Amino acid sequence: SLDDGRFPVKRIVGDQVLVQADILADGHDRVAAAVLWRVAGQRQWRQVAMRHLGNDRWCGEFPLERLGRHEFTVEAWRDDFATARMDLEKRLAAGNLSRVDLDEVLHLVRATADASGNDALATLADALEATDDPQARSALLLAPDTANAMARHDRRPFLARCTTVYPVEAERLAAGFSSWYELFPRSQAMPNADGVQPHGTFHDVIARLPAIRDMGFDVLYMPPIHPIGRSNRKGRNNSVTAEPGEPGSPYAIGAVEGGHDAVHPELGTLDDFRQLVSAAASHGLELALDFAIQCSPDHPWLRDHPDWFAWRADGSIRYAENPPKKYEDIVNVDFYASGSIPGLWTALRDVVAFWVNEGVRLFRVDNPHTKPFPFWEWMIGDIRATHPDVVFLSEAFTRPKLMYRLAKVGYSQSYTYFTWRNRKAELIEYMTELADGAPSEFFRPHFFVNTPDINPVFLHDSGRAGHLVRAALATTLSGLWGMYSGFELCEATPLKAGKEDYLDSEKYQLRAWDWDRPGNIVAEITRLNLLRRLNPALQTHLGVRFYNAANDNVLYFGKRRGSHDDIVLVAINLDPFNVQETDFELPLWEFGLPDHGALQVEDLWRGTRTTWQGKQQRVRLDPAELPFAIWRVGPGRTENGQAPEAAR
Repeated sequence: SLDDGRFPVKRIVGDQVLVQADILADGHDRVAAAVLWRVAGQRQWRQVAMRHLGNDRWCGEFPLERLGRHEFTVEAWRDDFATARMDLEKRLAAGNLSRVDLDEVLHLVRATADASGNDALATLADALEATDDPQARSALLLAPDTANAMARHDRRPFLARCTTVYPVEAERLAAGFSSWYELFPRSQAMPNADGVQPHGTFHDVIARLPAIRDMGFDVLYMPPIHPIGRSNRKGRNNSVTAEPGEPGSPYAIGAVEGGHDAVHPELGTLDDFRQLVSAAASHGLELALDFAIQCSPDHPWLRDHPDWFAWRADGSIRYAENPPKKYEDIVNVDFYASGSIPGLWTALRDVVAFWVNEGVRLFRVDNPHTKPFPFWEWMIGDIRATHPDVVFLSEAFTRPKLMYRLAKVGYSQSYTYFTWRNRKAELIEYMTELADGAPSEFFRPHFFVNTPDINPVFLHDSGRAGHLVRAALATTLSGLWGMYSGFELCEATPLKAGKEDYLDSEKYQLRAWDWDRPGNIVAEITRLNLLRRLNPALQTHLGVRFYNAANDNVLYFGKRRGSHDDIVLVAINLDPFNVQETDFELPLWEFGLPDHGALQVEDLWRGTRTTWQGKQQRVRLDPAELPFAIWRVGPGRTENGQAPEAAR
C-alpha cells in the first residue's frame, strides 16, 4: 500500500499482485482469510484464499488481467471447521476421541450444508450420519476433499473486513520497459546543394525512422511541435535577440498560427503529422510528444483568456525564470488565477485529449513540479479513465520528495538524478533507494544519458569511452532509458567549460548531422538495446543486486527476473581513461552452490560460452576497446532439463 491507500501502487498488466497482511484473533481458534479484488468501478468482488506464512502473517495474490485501476482489500473470519478438524486430529493422536467429539464436527458439516444448500455437503452429512464406525467417520471428516468443500461454503463467523480499499494501477509494458530516442524534427533535413540547412519537416523525420528502429529504439520523442512565438524570440546559443530567419525555441509555444493544439507550419500540417504517426507504427515505433504548458507572449490564450495569467501592476506580464536561466520568450499561466478554475484546467486537459485522439499515447511533461499537484492528479486520472494506455513521463529534476509526489499523483515514469551519478558508491546508494526502498512501489526511473538541456560534464572530455560507460549503465540498470540525438555520435561540446549547455544547441538553431560520423557508437547502442529485449532481467530496475568487486572504479551487479532464472551479471569500468582490473565474486550462493562450485557462463556481448569454477574471478576492462562486460550465468542444464546438482 502507498500512504495507507491514498495513492495506487504501480504494476504492469499481467503481473501478479502479492498481498501480505498480519491477521490474528484472540484464543486458539483457527482463522481464515481472503484477498478481495476487482477492477475499479465493478460492483462484485472476486476473491482468492490467503495462506498462512507463520507468525500471523498471511499472503495471497491476484492477477492484473486488464489495463487501468484495480482495487483490493482483505477479510478474515474464524474458521470453525479448521479448528474442529485440528482438535479432532489431536484427540485421535492421543487416543481419547469420543463419540460426542465426532458428533460435534458432524453437526457443523450438517449446519453448513443446510445454510449453503450444497448437495455435495448434504450427501457428506448423510454419509456421516449413516455410520456409527468412529474410524470411518474420522476418515471422512479428515479427508482433504471435506476440508476443501467446507472452506468453499464456510459461513464465516466473526467476519471482519479491512476498512481500507487499496488501489493498484495496472499499466502497459511500455510504462516500465522502453527505449526512447529524442530528436528535433526541424534538424532532420539534409543540407541542399549549396550547403544550406533547410528547416526539417515531419516527412524528413519519416525518412529517419528506419535508422532509429534499427538501433533498437521503440519510442521516438520530439520536443514541442507547435507554432513558435515571435516576440522576444531567442537566437543562436540562447542569445536574447534572434537574427532574421532564426527559428527560435520550440518551447516558446504559440503564435498567430495557433497554440498547443496546432502544428508549426514549417514542420508540416496535421495530416503530415498523422502520416508520421502511421509510419512510425509501421516501423514498430511509438511517438512521444512534449507537453510543455508555458506560452509565448504571442499565444492566443493571452488574447482570449487574459484571466488565465498573473499580470503585474503596470499591466505587463512576467517572463519565466529558472535562476540563473532566463526565458524572455516565455510566460507562464497561473493555475490559481481568477479564471483558471475550471477554464485553464479543462483547456489543458483538452490539449492532451486532442493529441490522444491523434494517436499519441506517450507524453513527456516539462517541469511538472512547478504546477499544482491537484491539477496533475485530476488531469492524469481523467485522461487515463478513458485511455488507460496513456503514459506520462515527468521531467522534474528537483527534490526527491517532490519527484516522488508526482509519481504518486499519476506519473508513470520520471527523469532522475542518474545523469549526475558517476561514482560507484553513489550509484549503488541511488539504485538501492529506487529498487529496494519505498519508491519501488510507485516510482519508475527513466535513465536519460543526456537531454537538450543537460550535456553532462562527465561526457565533455571522456569521448567515445565515456559515452559507452553511460550507455551501459543506463541500459542495464533501468528498464527505461533514453538518449537525445547526437549522443550516438559522441557529441558533447559544451557552450562553456564546465557548463552543461551544448554549444550550438538545437533548442535555438537548426543543426546538420552526419549520422555516419567516424567514432560513433551506433553499433554498440544497437547491441545494448538487443540484449535488453532478449533478457527480461534487464527490463526493470527492480531486482538489482550489487556484488563485491575489489576495484572502486568497477561497478559490478546482477539482475534476475525469477527465483529460478539465470542471473545477468554486469561489470562496468567507470573510468573512461584507464584500464581497470578487479577480482569479483561469482554469486554461487544464489544457486545454492559452495564456494568451489561452478557455473556455466555466456558472454552476451561476444556470444562465447565457458565455465567459471570457484567464487573468485577476475576481469579486465579496457575503455579503448569496451569498458563493460555482460554475462549470463547459471548452473547449466542436463538432458532432462534439470540443473546438474538437482540431477545428481
